[in-house]
Amino acid sequence: MREIEILLDRFWISRGHEKDLYYQIKDKASEMKDFFETKLGYKLIINPTLIKLEKLPGKAESWMGIKQFDRVRDYVFLCLVLVFLEDREKNEQFVLSQLTEFIQSQQIGEEAADWTLYSHRKSIVKVLRFAEALKMIFVNDGDNNSFMDGMNNEVLYESTGLSKYFVRNFMGNLLHYRNIEDIENGEWLDLQHDRGVIRKNRVYRRLLMSPAVYSEGGEDQDYLYIKNFRNIIAKDIERAIDGRLHLHKNGAFVIINADKSFESVFPDTKAISDIVLQLNGVIVSAVKSGQLKRLADDVIVLSKAGLQSLIEQCREDFVAGWSKEYREMQLDKLFDEIVSYMQGFSMLTMKGLEIRILPIVGKIIGTYPTDFESEAVKENE
Repeated sequence: MREIEILLDRFWISRGHEKDLYYQIKDKASEMKDFFETKLGYKLIINPTLIKLEKLPGKAESWMGIKQFDRVRDYVFLCLVLVFLEDREKNEQFVLSQLTEFIQSQQIGEEAADWTLYSHRKSIVKVLRFAEALKMIFVNDGDNNSFMDGMNNEVLYESTGLSKYFVRNFMGNLLHYRNIEDIENGEWLDLQHDRGVIRKNRVYRRLLMSPAVYSEGGEDQDYLYIKNFRNIIAKDIERAIDGRLHLHKNGAFVIINADKSFESVFPDTKAISDIVLQLNGVIVSAVKSGQLKRLADDVIVLSKAGLQSLIEQCREDFVAGWSKEYREMQLDKLFDEIVSYMQGFSMLTMKGLEIRILPIVGKIIGTYPTDFESEAVKENE
């Protein structure tokens, strides 16, 4: 169902900004409610302002987060922006200096905001862009980027009121939480005596919100659930998003049709996605030739130098079809981009100098057609 796909993919749908889509989804709410509540344990919020599916991961993973953010400071500034907007009415205007003065007056942790530092100005600009993209604010006059050029540059904003719905409701007292496990366990406070429901919700969340669910051994209860109820799960996924459940010895994956338009999928149209597809093919070939060995859980362990060597081989084999940016990119930077991208799709983990290539790499590979090089030469002549 397209409406389920949209809600799984989007943070929210604002009636003020997407009126037709808002009513389209609202009209189908009764048909989706059972799937969201029974299978995923998700709450579907519908009010006159917006529609929001409160999505939570089945398991917190290192690649999760806001992709535009790369520092803890970015998240701290986001929380402070939300606090600032909490006291602003819908359509109320404010200038950037009001916000920056408010943030500077708050002492969060050991590092207070210092707008004389470019890195701090860059962080708040990233947060404001994010808030604008989600329609929590919009710019009436000025440019977000101007603050990076100088701390005295002003911008006029207007609050849309949507920020009040950004933070989800927590089952427990957030002030008592000390780590990610407390947050995860707090989600199930009202279901402590129904372990079956908890496991079902967690499994469906992991399958639909993560690139892969890997087996953690013979006693992995989540993986045993997938194996035991594979037919039911497969039918549910097919009905909900027209996807297919692929279950293997050490990994379970949901495969969607190529015509689906989710925000974050692999592969996609980015150049780095093509390169990773090709690298996956190089890795699979190295396994088949005996150059690389798989462990019992289908994981491949290699050094940073080993992965760099595979990337160099991939570049040597396929560089004719790469974009100019990647053809000319230094190996160290190319390595970092590939690792970051692959981590985001549960293809590898990196700890120190050890890299673990995960089973999904062997699932999706890519290469050029046999006549590609001759065609590429003709185009470059």
